[in-house]
Amino acid sequence: MINATMVVATIPVTDLDRAKEFYGGILGLTFLWETPVGVRYRCGSVSEISVFKRPPTATEHTLAHFEVGDIEAVVQDLAAKGVEFLDYTEGPIATTGHIAQLGPARGAWFRDPDGNTLGIRQG
Repeated sequence: MINATMVVATIPVTDLDRAKEFYGGILGLTFLWETPVGVRYRCGSVSEISVFKRPPTATEHTLAHFEVGDIEAVVQDLAAKGVEFLDYTEGPIATTGHIAQLGPARGAWFRDPDGNTLGIRQG
């Protein structure tokens, strides 16, 4: 068994400056440190996200999601900052106001400037 103190989501980006504007500026994550090939941010009290520079890569799934207490407020705040949400009209994750009901939880999805899908989840 792995006896880790935390898990860090690692997200590939092509432009570190653009990623810093998005993750630090728009999402408001707390900057921790930077190297020539990556930047680390704190999310909440113990979680972290690491963005690292690499050539373009395609992902078709959510790379990380943020657990929040008020999904409506977070969606509203990010939309006001220009974040475009992914809306779905059919299937188990059909969205209303950018938010899908997922059993007892609710979720919303958006992409970073490199096209990486990120999520917000409440519940």
